[in-house]
Amino acid sequence: MAIDPKSFPHDSSYIKAYEDMELLKHDVMRPIRMELEVLKPELYLKYFDIERTIVCFGSARIYETDKAKERVKKLEAELAKKPQDKKLQMQLKAAKGLLKLSKYYDEARNFAKIVAQQAGDKYAVVTGGGPGIMEAANRGAFENGGKSVGLNITLPHEQRPNDYICKNMAFLFHYFAIRKIHFVMRAKAFVVFPGGFGTFDELFEILTLIQTGKKNNIPVVLVGKEFWTKVINVEALAEYGVISQEDTHLCPIVETAEEAWEIVSKSCKIK
Repeated sequence: MAIDPKSFPHDSSYIKAYEDMELLKHDVMRPIRMELEVLKPELYLKYFDIERTIVCFGSARIYETDKAKERVKKLEAELAKKPQDKKLQMQLKAAKGLLKLSKYYDEARNFAKIVAQQAGDKYAVVTGGGPGIMEAANRGAFENGGKSVGLNITLPHEQRPNDYICKNMAFLFHYFAIRKIHFVMRAKAFVVFPGGFGTFDELFEILTLIQTGKKNNIPVVLVGKEFWTKVINVEALAEYGVISQEDTHLCPIVETAEEAWEIVSKSCKIK
């Protein structure tokens, strides 16, 4: 755990420790950096009296229908010029899949709108802070006077917070693990829209915490019947015995924002 002074400028010993950025970035200081990522959002969220949250997960790639249609149209035009281009063919196929899912941008936005209208400032809507479904949920809360929080993360490709997060409620994390702590510690419900590896990671993390009793049995609602029944076969997991039959009921699947809200509001006793 020793630090080689040669790895720092020769005068670095005479810098106050909390002002020494080179020191803070050193591997040996990782526990301190992680602690700071726990504490900073905690201080802000306590200041804004955010104690109960409803977390919305979903793909960063799912946009509004008009934008999704524009993407498909653009790729079709490009492919018409290069009909043998395999990369364009794959991109167009993916764009058409995302166009099919674009209706869930509206569902996420509508769900957060309902939260803001029905729960007022008692519950904050929390997302990963990025584009797509995250933007939609933040937007639904923000546009309707609700508390809208974004927990962003540094990624290899630049990701900026979306425009629908309340002032001083956007946070940037380096560590996925600490970000997950803040997703979970105040959450009273999770609503999960279609998404990829990141969404699956967040979903199964929560289900594992509930299954093992680390988190109270709170609602985890999947929105998008065709998508979720196709990509996850929970009944098969129970048939193979790798989960209990009771575990198959941990994540009910619905189609609309209203159906999701019905489950969440009953569990949270929101009238």
